[in-house]
Amino acid sequence: MTSIGAVAVGAACLLSACGGGGSGSDTSASSSAGAPAGGTDASGIKLINPGKLTTCTNLPYEPFQFKEGDKTVGFDVDIVDLAAKKLGVTQDIVDIDFAVIKSGAALNAGKCDVAAAGMTITDERKKNMLFSDPYFDATQALLAKKGTGVKSLDDVKAKNLKLGAQASTTGLDYVKGKGFNPTEFADSPKELLGLQSGQADVIVQDLPVVLTWLKKPEIADKFELVASLDTGEQYGIGMKLGNDALAKTINDEIAKAKSDGTYEQIYVKWFGKKPGELGVS
Repeated sequence: MTSIGAVAVGAACLLSACGGGGSGSDTSASSSAGAPAGGTDASGIKLINPGKLTTCTNLPYEPFQFKEGDKTVGFDVDIVDLAAKKLGVTQDIVDIDFAVIKSGAALNAGKCDVAAAGMTITDERKKNMLFSDPYFDATQALLAKKGTGVKSLDDVKAKNLKLGAQASTTGLDYVKGKGFNPTEFADSPKELLGLQSGQADVIVQDLPVVLTWLKKPEIADKFELVASLDTGEQYGIGMKLGNDALAKTINDEIAKAKSDGTYEQIYVKWFGKKPGELGVS
């Protein structure tokens, strides 16, 4: 998820009285040991809220982050929890508009320490935020009504079908780069609803999200994955530019999890397959 966006001028307005998107907050499960008063943990990393690693995300984006009862869970939540536990704090999740996240405005305004929202690392975004090492290899996919006969974006164009995409995402940027002018939907649930209601015949979305949708019988009965678009994307956790100490902790924990098997366990938990096998039937 994510698009190529410039830093929003007037970020303070977006993030306060004029802000859009969700504003809920909840704490995920991690170590209960709090940071010292003043917001600086034992490693000297200053956090915006004492005892908490505050994460900005945009809900829902299953299986990366979504609500399960009153708790936010998902692959991204578990990855960030690795760093929270290392720091001896709990992870607190803030639901906020994705455009404000990917522009770096949320981080610059002190709304969160990190941004984890299934966010693709791009050169444009690197101008606005510091990224962790990649923690997920992503690709796009096409979901279509059964019987369309679509196998590629070329087929969508040849059949003059209506294409939909989520606003502010690299999927949207990708299809625009291929000459399409898709209908834009504010978030992934609205995009799926657009497909179901006939506003779009085909939609482009991150492959793991599409595969999660297709686990639901009411979706799988009427729609099918028709193509995987190898866009070579990788997700990263965003931080404010210059926050190198926090970035080092997150990178160290990602590397440790990949070496000791923890990463694979988290991956299988949320995707049902090992890394490298996603999308393989």
